[in-house]
Amino acid sequence: MIDITLQNFESELIAGSMQQPMLLDIWAPWCGPCRTLGPLLEKLEVAYAGRFKLAKVNADEVPEISTQLSQMFGVRSIPFCVMFVGGQPVDGFVGAVPEAQIREFLDKHVPPGEVLEAQEEVAEAEDLMAEGDLEAALVKLQSALESDPANEAARFDYVKALLELGLLAEAKAAFEPVAAKAVDTITPHARFAALGHWLAACERAAAGLDVGALQACIAANKRDFDARYALAQGLFASQSYTEAMDELLEIIMRDKAWNNGLARKSYIAILELMSKPAPKSATAETKGTLELAGQAAVVPRDPLLDQYRRKLSMALN
Repeated sequence: MIDITLQNFESELIAGSMQQPMLLDIWAPWCGPCRTLGPLLEKLEVAYAGRFKLAKVNADEVPEISTQLSQMFGVRSIPFCVMFVGGQPVDGFVGAVPEAQIREFLDKHVPPGEVLEAQEEVAEAEDLMAEGDLEAALVKLQSALESDPANEAARFDYVKALLELGLLAEAKAAFEPVAAKAVDTITPHARFAALGHWLAACERAAAGLDVGALQACIAANKRDFDARYALAQGLFASQSYTEAMDELLEIIMRDKAWNNGLARKSYIAILELMSKPAPKSATAETKGTLELAGQAAVVPRDPLLDQYRRKLSMALN
């Protein structure tokens, strides 16, 4: 439990709610129902074991926060509790309501225990992957998927790690539950689509590629796109990403629409796989009359990726 002031409102409540749901209890020393509700909320914070964090603000000492939230929700009394998720106030309740009713409210907004556990394991796995310990990361990711099969970050990282280790059959099996999302023509999932292209490249390479013969075909005919694409797939499968994009770019520059834009799609897939996801943090936004100005999350620029994005843009224009 933390006490909220004007000084820590941004860093503790707004930024904190980007990582986990935050329940803000607006109270005052003279309020009898507040004295009943407060200990109950503290008990529930312990019972929910990290699934949400309790914050409290004294309405008498910090009227700027309590007044604006009350106006935003059209509330005139305390205790008044507001749930913050993703940097924004999303719901609330008024009064010293029974424990069962508070649990029902919390369960609408906080992740189930197994989901929270999976999220923690994914974070640990990503640290291990950054350190190059793919085997240890796989153990964490497999456990995360067992706890929460719908965790897309765990699924993506798990399949990616399997492919990086050359475990093609296992990667195909792990990818199967999300394969439809990769080819959805209405709302395709970019990261899963990228995995689908990588899997296709790995399967083509596993079937056998005569690199010398492919290079000879290309030398004899620069427009032998089938040979050049097969060569790019071999490079893609072996994680020679920039070399693969160089070959794909040769196709795109000569025929943007070749094979229904397959070279462009594969090129974009490689860029996606090489890109780091944006970190979770707040973005500057105003909701109602309460300014919620979080720090914008910025992914560090990658000069190599920027270079290859520019190359693609120039080839397509």
